[in-house]
Amino acid sequence: MSIFKKYFTKEKEQDLNKGLEKTKKNFFGKIATAVAGKSSIDESFLDELEGILIASDVGLETTVKIIDKLEAKVSEVKYLNTSELNDILKNVIIEILSENNTEDIEDFVYDEVHWPYVILVVGVNGVGKTTTIGKLTHQYKKKGKRVVLGAGDTFRAAAVDQLKIWADRCGADFYNKGMNTDPAAVAYETVQSAINNDNHICIVDTAGRLHNKKHLMEELTKIKASINKKLPGAPHEVMLVLDATTGQNAIEQAKAFTAATEVTSLALTKLDGSAKGGVVLSISDQFKIPIKYIGVGEGIEQLQVFNKRTFVESLFSE
Repeated sequence: MSIFKKYFTKEKEQDLNKGLEKTKKNFFGKIATAVAGKSSIDESFLDELEGILIASDVGLETTVKIIDKLEAKVSEVKYLNTSELNDILKNVIIEILSENNTEDIEDFVYDEVHWPYVILVVGVNGVGKTTTIGKLTHQYKKKGKRVVLGAGDTFRAAAVDQLKIWADRCGADFYNKGMNTDPAAVAYETVQSAINNDNHICIVDTAGRLHNKKHLMEELTKIKASINKKLPGAPHEVMLVLDATTGQNAIEQAKAFTAATEVTSLALTKLDGSAKGGVVLSISDQFKIPIKYIGVGEGIEQLQVFNKRTFVESLFSE
């Protein structure tokens, strides 16, 4: 049994299965129906599969890739039963998820030699960005890590207040310079605070505005430069938080943020509230950015590390 399997408890497996119920019914439930009774891949099946994938927000480009890979694999097999066809389709999807360099991390702890490990978190308002930060903080604290949160969204009082609530709830340090202050200065001083207080993890929140992409680009560039000035090589991770329920709109958000800064990891929230889990495949394929976390429920424990095979096996399970 792998270390990851030891970590991935029965409770987490149940959370994942329950969190993906809507997507299963809408996406893989329809695929299962289309596959049922098929002993070969014919044109009518491929047309049906294409419609299912596109309707589930997999996106045209990724859909074509899945169908092409599927055709190539089944052409090598003389006879297929439903189980074999399912296995081939699962492996095709896992291949696509593998192409973005996603590693199946075993836990929420970073084994960095030099602390603090600095994470810059980006994403539009309403996607669950601050809640994701809070849940990550909870996981790190459970592992005995010292965490500081920096309130870099200085334009919304609610964002600062919410982040402070999470810091208090999780027992983390909190850094705040007040409203309408320079986010880059907040980021710089949060990292300084992390260094001074021997924090293991330093998480910096940012504003989630997309109304002016030029301004977004300039602001995120300035914040990154400020962090790097204080701690060369940081931020070690730029995490983009996306709401899975928004489907193709999440793709547009990813385009804006990847144009504005070098995004190195993804967290997909609210999968439990979405029948559009296919967007996971589309985002993974289109941007080649590792998916690191998925949100499968509102509970503080229901942010999970992302495992490709476990995710796909859950989607195909009864």
